[in-house]
Amino acid sequence: MFDGLKVLDVHAHVSAPMGGVGQFSMFLQATNGVLPSPIGQPAAAAQFGLGEVDFARSVANHLAYIDERRIDVQVLGPRPFLMQGWMQEHLLPAWTRFVNDCIAAQCAMHPDRFIGACQLPQNGHAPDASHMLDELRRCRSEFDFAGVYVSPDPEGRRNGPGLNERWWDPLYEVCEQEQLPIVIHGTNCVDPRFRHVPHNYQLGFVVEQSLATQILSPGDVFDRFPGLKVIVCHCGGALDRFIPTDPHLAQKDLSNNLFFDTCAHDVHFLECAFKQRGVARMVFGTEAPGSGRAPRPEGPGITGDDLVPVIESFEFLTAQDKADVFHHNPAKLFPRLAQLG
Repeated sequence: MFDGLKVLDVHAHVSAPMGGVGQFSMFLQATNGVLPSPIGQPAAAAQFGLGEVDFARSVANHLAYIDERRIDVQVLGPRPFLMQGWMQEHLLPAWTRFVNDCIAAQCAMHPDRFIGACQLPQNGHAPDASHMLDELRRCRSEFDFAGVYVSPDPEGRRNGPGLNERWWDPLYEVCEQEQLPIVIHGTNCVDPRFRHVPHNYQLGFVVEQSLATQILSPGDVFDRFPGLKVIVCHCGGALDRFIPTDPHLAQKDLSNNLFFDTCAHDVHFLECAFKQRGVARMVFGTEAPGSGRAPRPEGPGITGDDLVPVIESFEFLTAQDKADVFHHNPAKLFPRLAQLG
């Protein structure tokens, strides 16, 4: 909580048991055959280490983690580095269905703490984005998911259609009509130059989220879909090096369409992001539990993703600014969050 308001976190990932997730992924690719999701099928789930007890234990650890960080409700999406968009095209729908079933299962365990955002079976070689809509409709009708995750480069080969291309219009149209924010998050990166870098998918995140910000800003997506809301994770991937009036930057008001979450664990980077993006476009996000577990120098037991006290400490933000970032801005973007808040 913050000042009597629930802290609403727009950036979180499903905590299905990792061993079971890995087993299902391996089996799916090893058989090279479309398999039904084991979630909701007790015998099959137990076979993959995804039984009720396993799942409940993993989710309980997730809840304890965010309780320690004063987070009340999270928008729960896929784990981006496990999107595995380089899978063979015929396997992607089955993998995506499984991931979304896992998200739905966790949300159903604690509907007052989690709302879902779906993974999509992104195939950049399809004629357009309409092939993703069946899974989106399933997640809406069966689970009432409240958002959509999109990877700008699902194969990790820099060969996907740019986010300003009309290829995306079928998805943009549905998301605008149904008030579904799109969460832009990088996924895998198979660039061989990065192979020696630890956790090299993080480089893919930075590049693709930065490119997404730069592609969407000067483009015409928001002219064509003025009600569309897009959140770029990790403060937009990278910051601008130009002053606001520089022609290298889009000289447009995107305050109703393009937003950024606060999932940057370095205090100085996060402070600069607030000052560049503006409070009205910043929404609270932590990725907790995720890659922010490294200890802060401030003291034992404090991790990088413990961002409520960090943002509280920013003296350049007013109390109203902080209330907006922690609560009001996320609630505006996600009507379901407003209902739980």
